Amino acid sequence: MSVRVESARVAVVGAGYVGLSTAVSLAHLGHRVSLGEVDPGKVARLRQGTPTIVEEGLAEILREGLDSGRLTIEEGAVAAVTEAEFVFLCLPTPQGEDGAADLSYLEAVAGDIGPHLAREAVVVNKSTVPVGSTLAVERLLNRPDVRVVSNPEFLREGSAIHDCLHPERIVVGADDPKAAARVGALFSPTNAPVLITSAASAETIKYASNAFLATKLSFVNSVATLCEYLGADVRDVLLGMAYDHRIGFDYLRPGPGWGGSCLPKDTLALGAISSAAGYHFGLLEAAIEANRSQLRQVAAKIRQAAGDRPEATVAVWGLTFKAGTDDLRDSPALQVARQLRESGIRVRAYDPSVRAGTPAPVEGMEVGADPYSVCSDADALALLTEWDEFRWVDFERVRDSMRQPHLVDARNLLDPAALRRLGFHYVGVGRP
Repeated sequence: MSVRVESARVAVVGAGYVGLSTAVSLAHLGHRVSLGEVDPGKVARLRQGTPTIVEEGLAEILREGLDSGRLTIEEGAVAAVTEAEFVFLCLPTPQGEDGAADLSYLEAVAGDIGPHLAREAVVVNKSTVPVGSTLAVERLLNRPDVRVVSNPEFLREGSAIHDCLHPERIVVGADDPKAAARVGALFSPTNAPVLITSAASAETIKYASNAFLATKLSFVNSVATLCEYLGADVRDVLLGMAYDHRIGFDYLRPGPGWGGSCLPKDTLALGAISSAAGYHFGLLEAAIEANRSQLRQVAAKIRQAAGDRPEATVAVWGLTFKAGTDDLRDSPALQVARQLRESGIRVRAYDPSVRAGTPAPVEGMEVGADPYSVCSDADALALLTEWDEFRWVDFERVRDSMRQPHLVDARNLLDPAALRRLGFHYVGVGRP
C-alpha cells in the first residue's frame, strides 16, 4: 500500500533525546511540527534555538525549523496535540525494579490528551514499550475514532539527526494497515524501506534489535578477554572476522562494557517480557552477565595498574556512555568509576561534555576542567570513553605529571607502541 503525505500537521510529545530529534527532523522533511514539553526551562531554551542535548547537527536543524515556522515549541502535551493529524509519543519508559519498563509517563499523557485529539488522528507510540502497549494506549485514549500505531526508533546517540534523516528502515506496526501506511508515508522523503507489520511484531523488533546488539558486544568483549589469555591481538582477530559479510564491522569494538539509555534497559525488559511469557531466554541472560563481568574486569585492571592500594589516585578520561553525547545514563564509565570509589580509590575525572564544578555523577568523584589537571600525581590513568580529543593530548606532559605512568585504555583508542616508547605501562582490552 503506497500513501504519500506531502505536508502533515504533526505533534511530538516529549523533548527528550528521541522526541527532540524526531521533531526537528520531521520539520526538516517539510511537515508542520508542534513539540510539546512539560519542563518550562527546556521550552524556553528550545524556543531560543538552544539545544537541550549534545548531538551533531541538532543546533542547525533546530534553528532551521524555528526560522521557517515549521517547528513550534509548546508547553505541555495538550497544547501541542489539538490540531495534529499525527501525534508521536516520545516519553521516558524507565526501567522498574523488576527490569520491566515503567509506563507511568506514557499512561499519564495518554489519559490527558485523549479528549483533546483531533478527529481521526493517529497516535504513534515511539517510546520503547512492552508488547501490548499499543492496545493499552488505545484504551487510555478512549477515542474509538483514533488509531494507535507503533513506530519504534533506532537512533544512535551522537548520530541521531543523521539516523532520522537517513534511516535504514521504518518499522510501523498496527492492526489498521491504512493508518500504518499513513505513518510510513511521513518519512517518504528519506526513501527508506518501510516495513508494515502488527503492533506486537513492531514492539518486539525494537527489543530484539537492541538485545542482539548487546549480545554481539558481550561476545566481542569475551573474545577480547580470551585474546589476553592466548596472547592474541583482538584487533586482528576482529578484523579477520569482520570481513565475513554475515558478521560485519559494526559493533565489533571491545570496551569496558555496553551501556547507555537503551541497551541495558531494553535487554532487561526483554528478559522480563520473556519470563512473563514463560520462556527462559538463557542466551540473553548470558550476554547481560558477560557485560557485568566485563565491567568488573576493567575495574580490576585499573586497580591493579594503580598498585591495588585503597589510597591510590586514578585519573579517568571520559564519563559519558559514548563520545559525541552528554548522556550519562547507564554509562559503563560511571559504573567502573563507582566500583573504583567503592574500593576506596580516589577518582578524578575529565569529560568534554561534563563541566567542572557541577555535581559529580559518582559520589566522592572529582570532576576536572581539562585532561591534564586530573592526571597530576595520579597512580594510573583510565580512558573509559572514546572521545577523539584524547588521541591528541601531550602525553609527555601527562607522563611527567603522574606519580607513575600507568595507562589503562579501555577503548583501545590509543597507540600502544607510541605510548610505551614514551615510558607508559600500557594496558588495553584484548591486546598484548
